[in-house]
Amino acid sequence: MSSLPIKDRLTLYLRLIRFDRPIGSFLLLWPTWWGLWLASGGRPSRNNLLVFTLGVFLMRSAGCIANDLADRKFDQHVARTRDRPLASGAVSVTEAVVLAVLLALAAFGLVLLTNTLTVWMSVAGLAMAMAYPFMKRFTHLPQFGLGVAFSWGIPMAFTAERGELPPALWLVFVAAVLWSVVYDTFYAMVDRDDDIRIGLRSTAILFDESDRAITAGLQVLVLTLLVLAGRQFGLGAAFYAGLGIAAMLCLWQQWLIRGRERANCFNAFLNNNLVGLAVFAGIAFDYGLP
Repeated sequence: MSSLPIKDRLTLYLRLIRFDRPIGSFLLLWPTWWGLWLASGGRPSRNNLLVFTLGVFLMRSAGCIANDLADRKFDQHVARTRDRPLASGAVSVTEAVVLAVLLALAAFGLVLLTNTLTVWMSVAGLAMAMAYPFMKRFTHLPQFGLGVAFSWGIPMAFTAERGELPPALWLVFVAAVLWSVVYDTFYAMVDRDDDIRIGLRSTAILFDESDRAITAGLQVLVLTLLVLAGRQFGLGAAFYAGLGIAAMLCLWQQWLIRGRERANCFNAFLNNNLVGLAVFAGIAFDYGLP
C-alpha cells in the first residue's frame, strides 16, 4: 500500500470521503442552507455562509470515513460496498482514522469562528454523527439517527446567526429529520436483502411491504411541517411554489419505487437532491436573492 504513488493514494482517499459521489454533501447542505436563510431573513453573513458550507463538506467526509470504519467487515459481504477502500484493504484503518480526525478538527476550527453556543452545539452534532454508523446494529431506526445528524445544521445556523433557538425552527428541523428518513429508507431498500442476510437493521426492513405507504405518509408530513414553518416565518408565494415542486418530485419518487427494483430505489434516493434544492430555492427567492 505505502509503495503506491502519491496520486494513486490521493485517489483512494478521495474515494474514501465519497468525493466522487457528492449526493451526501448536497443532502446535508440543503437543510443547513434552509436554516441559514431562515435565521438571517435571507441574508446570512459571509462568515457563517463560508463556515457552514465548508463545514458540510468536511463533516460529511469525516462521517463517510467513520461509517466505513464501523462497517468495513460488513461491507465486504455487500456487492455495492465490497470495493470501498477500507473494505478492500486498499486503505488501512490507521490511515482512515488519521484522515477522519484531521477533517473533524478542520471543521471544528471553522466553528470556532462563530460563537460559544454554536461551538457547543457542534460538539453535540459530532457525537450524533459518530454514533449513527453503529445504530444499525441495535435498532431498525438508524435512518432517524442520520436524520438528526444531517439536520443539526438548522439549529446551529440559528445560534450562529441569532444566538438563540426560536420555537419555529423546530418545525423545519423535524421536517428535515423526517425527510432524511424518507430518502435514506429508499437508499436502504437497495441493500435490504443484503442487510437481512448479514444481520443489519434499517427502516426498509422494519417497514417491509408497507415501505411505500409509510414513506408516502412521511413525505406528506414533511410538506405539512414546512407549510406550517412557512407561516411562522412569514414566507409567501415563492416558498409555496418551491414546496409545490417538491411535492411533485415526491410523487415521482413514489412512482419510481413502485416495483422496489434496486436501481429505481437508488434513483428515488438521488432525486431528493432536487427536493432539497426546490425548498431552498423557494426560501431564497421569497426573501429575494442578494
